[in-house]
Amino acid sequence: MERLTRRRFLAGTAAGLTATILPRNVFGANDKLCHAAIGSGGMGGGDLAAIKSHPKAQIVALCDVDAARLKAAAAKYQGARTYADWRQMLEEEGDKIDSVNVSTPDHTHAPATMSALRRKKHVYCQKPLCHDVFECRAVAEATRAAGVVTQLGTQAASGIGDRMAVLFLRQGVIGKARRAILCSNRPGAIQTYRLEGPRPPKGDPVPPNLSWDLWLGTAPERPFANGIYHPVKWRAWQDFGTGWSGDIGCHIFDAVWKGLRLTAPKTVGAEVQKSWLESPARRADTWPQGDHITWVFPASEATEGDLTIEWFDGEFYPPQEVQSLAGYEPGKGTYPPESAMVIGTEGVLLLQHGAGPQLFPKEKFAKLERPKLPGRDHYHHFVDACLGGEKTESHFVQTGPMAEAILLGTVAIRVPNTVLQWDAANLRVTNSEEAQRLLRRTYRKGWEVPGL
Repeated sequence: MERLTRRRFLAGTAAGLTATILPRNVFGANDKLCHAAIGSGGMGGGDLAAIKSHPKAQIVALCDVDAARLKAAAAKYQGARTYADWRQMLEEEGDKIDSVNVSTPDHTHAPATMSALRRKKHVYCQKPLCHDVFECRAVAEATRAAGVVTQLGTQAASGIGDRMAVLFLRQGVIGKARRAILCSNRPGAIQTYRLEGPRPPKGDPVPPNLSWDLWLGTAPERPFANGIYHPVKWRAWQDFGTGWSGDIGCHIFDAVWKGLRLTAPKTVGAEVQKSWLESPARRADTWPQGDHITWVFPASEATEGDLTIEWFDGEFYPPQEVQSLAGYEPGKGTYPPESAMVIGTEGVLLLQHGAGPQLFPKEKFAKLERPKLPGRDHYHHFVDACLGGEKTESHFVQTGPMAEAILLGTVAIRVPNTVLQWDAANLRVTNSEEAQRLLRRTYRKGWEVPGL
């Protein structure tokens, strides 16, 4: 096997990964990036700290619907102006900010991101970018029009392991792709993020620190319930989250998507947890605790004919023959619980989430020299790009279509056991009106957003 050098890696990357110089905006004192945060606790707190750790970033504004979280963030980032409503923040901050991070429940991602893009602000947004398929298309198009820096919160995409996997796939180390297997069977996830029952029959008093109407935002109105929505379990609800595949899917899919240069799928279908399927109340409100999604992508130079990609989570596990390809004994619980496998004509690539790629059969690839790739901080790369550096690893023009395909999988979950035919050009499911209706939400009155 020919030695894979860093030069070959750079030569083999797509335009989405090449360097480009982007325009600057209004930068503050000492030529620093003036940054505002939408969401300051939980994942938002982590995003904010990571961005602030860049020496050229300064936090000038904070927004959170939870006053307790906002107060804690304001104490940490002294001097930052504070808001409860992100719409007010974007309106009043105007030309005082260069960039924002959107670290909120999924249903707020697209409205806040689109509003920032229309103001020509650079945006870092948590995955899965949007809640709905339609929003993904609209946000990607708005990103092109805005000409600003964007980055999806797929931190592993900047890691050496994921970047090396992209390199191996693009260089055809395992030949042409025949099949790909994605999974996330994280221990404890069901108890933490997924709920068994339907919504509570009645609400509870809203905590004094929480602006519940602002938390709901574009979603349908419903009463607050303790321990059911804020701050974590919103992921379990269709109105707010996108299920486990939506939450983790962008992480697991990313290297495969980029490495094989995938485009829109031709079809998508799903099978789901039986008890969820048989409960009308749960089907109407929550996501299942397990699902198996299958996409079929059109043939390309990187594939041997049409490519089938499968996702497994919860009670669904990759089949035994797949586990055996990487030397794992089925049923022993040793197969990487969060991983992506690509089965090629010349071998198999297994990428465990957060680790480096493994190639099988091991003896065949034992002498393959791995390139020495430089380390990269996902957040700092975003700040650097905002200041005129390289284009980011996970910009929305690239990740928008991937998120769109992943969210098509969540549509298939809600119309299970049906192979949905996808007309990407016209943003239409051609064989299911039920599925077609699920591509786009109607925002709550008063929360309409231009472009969405």
